[in-house]
Amino acid sequence: MTKNSRNALAFVLVTSLFFMWGLANNMTDTLLAAFKRVLSLTDFQTSFVQSAFYGAYFCLALPAAFLIKKYSYKTGILIGLGLFIAGALLFYPASHSMVYGHFLLALFILAGGLSILETAANPYILEIGSPETATKRLNLAQSFNPIGSISGVILSKYFILSKLDLASMEERGSMDIGMLQEIQGRELQAVMGPYVGVALVLVVLWLIIFFSTMPQAKDNDQLYLKSSFSRLIQNKNYLMSVVAQFFYVGAQIGVWSFTIRYVMEELSIMEADASTYYIAALVVFLISRFICTYLMSYIQPARLLQILSVAAMLLLGLAIVGSGYFGVIALISVSACMSLMFPTIFGLGLKGLGEDTKIGGAGLIMAILGGAVLPVFQGQMSDYTGSIKLAFIIPMVCFSVVYYFGRISKAS
Repeated sequence: MTKNSRNALAFVLVTSLFFMWGLANNMTDTLLAAFKRVLSLTDFQTSFVQSAFYGAYFCLALPAAFLIKKYSYKTGILIGLGLFIAGALLFYPASHSMVYGHFLLALFILAGGLSILETAANPYILEIGSPETATKRLNLAQSFNPIGSISGVILSKYFILSKLDLASMEERGSMDIGMLQEIQGRELQAVMGPYVGVALVLVVLWLIIFFSTMPQAKDNDQLYLKSSFSRLIQNKNYLMSVVAQFFYVGAQIGVWSFTIRYVMEELSIMEADASTYYIAALVVFLISRFICTYLMSYIQPARLLQILSVAAMLLLGLAIVGSGYFGVIALISVSACMSLMFPTIFGLGLKGLGEDTKIGGAGLIMAILGGAVLPVFQGQMSDYTGSIKLAFIIPMVCFSVVYYFGRISKAS
């Protein structure tokens, strides 16, 4: 096999991973609505799904970088994919034990694999091929991620949410324990099915990658953690970018995690039908990314970040005070504002870091911890106030932090 053929095969295989982790990310978002009904949980308790998922990203971001440095990108991809498979397969015993904590453990392991995959796959795509077309290759590979995200929600809509029993929390509370466990058993089998199915597909992909002759690229750059850290903590723009990324990811996950709940309440529909509006939000997010990328040719990134942040806060305000389709449309429109925030904060934060760029980038990835922490507060506010609408005050405050970062970054 020629070098170009090896590069082409590696590109196709690794690009498929962008699709698969997009699928896993957003299929997981729908689990909050599913577990709330199946296990009669509060919004606070359902938010632990995101704590387990994004907590794993935080824990494994730096270890993944050192793993790839010591061995190779391919090794990182195989280990990450292996954990992805293991976590998905653990849904099977969890569905039989019917213990919420077992599902959370499965999600933590699955997301740990995704963290390693993302750390390895992005730079690997840049390495396999001509440096002149590296950015083009990465953009092409990343375009499959939102396609996977939309596919994940569609998969969940038809194979998980549509299988939920219509019995309410109150009705379940008055059921005979045997009848309740029978219903929960069927529902949790439905939750398990797509994850185990995805795992079986990934096993085939793991074997193909393992036995394929792929370029053995390795990260040979030196990592000077202590000296880089000392410089980074004195860089106000970088520190604020980490804070902004933390709050942005928390806002994004909070908005998307509770979209189905909001739509159910406002339109008086069930989970499966409400998930259609979540799919619409992801489509809006995808389209807006292309529009905002075009606008960057005319508007400075930091300025555009400020505009989008203000728009997101206004739309969330409308979603809180509005009702029915008006509120739902306002909430879906927030996704248009979020489309370019993560990469824009990332790029502005790393600007001018030089040799500290790699450690700085790891710090910004670790800021994904916001997705584990802030939705918990949003769920708690929903339970405390008895209103999922008022809980969206949490992401509104988060976007004000993103706005502030846009201001100081534009000034620096």
